Amino acid sequence: MTDEITRLMHLLEFSDSAFPVGTFSFSNGLETAAFEGIVHNAETLEQYTRTVLQQTIYCDGIAALQAFRAAGQNDYRMIRKADHQVILCKMNTEARLMLTRMGKKMAEICMQISDNALMRQWLNDICKKVVPGTYPIAQAIWFQQNGSKEEELFAAIEYGTINMILNAALRCVKVSHYETQAILYRLCSETTADYEIIRQMDFEDIRTFAPEIDIIASLHEKGKMRMFMN
Repeated sequence: MTDEITRLMHLLEFSDSAFPVGTFSFSNGLETAAFEGIVHNAETLEQYTRTVLQQTIYCDGIAALQAFRAAGQNDYRMIRKADHQVILCKMNTEARLMLTRMGKKMAEICMQISDNALMRQWLNDICKKVVPGTYPIAQAIWFQQNGSKEEELFAAIEYGTINMILNAALRCVKVSHYETQAILYRLCSETTADYEIIRQMDFEDIRTFAPEIDIIASLHEKGKMRMFMN
């Protein structure tokens, strides 16, 4: 029971929107979608969030689970492959910037919490630019090395994606806290079903085809109306 409680507490810590990796700085293109009138209420916000979530779990989710399993077998080559697979599937500059900046910050924070040999090697390779160092792979290494389950890793990735967009929405879309929490509750209720699909997939199953999202993100990179990073 103690171990279960400890794992739950760690999951809450590393899934918290206040965890200082910089999620508040990015909107996954939502800012431009709101400015262009594509996302303008709770219904369109939920549609947008669901689309980004599907992009995430069918790329970051698959790669993270592969990296988690590789970390358990001390297969560093496979961890690096998973990292490169993530970055290869990101079509816009903002997504690559977001994942690598957050990934490095995640590794740095983890090394302050606990001196883990695998994470130390990972952070060194990020600093040397040997690997891109994406966020979901840093999560995978940390979760595996600290006794978490892969289901908990997947939940953290899915929750983090949803929460990032909904928190951004409160700053640029006409929605209330009540509406965003209702969206969060509905989407989180689908996490088990999502995991059962993703856990059986490999790199060949990665797919991120959502051209509307990538077009919006490309517009955001050059946009003049901006609160979030690009």
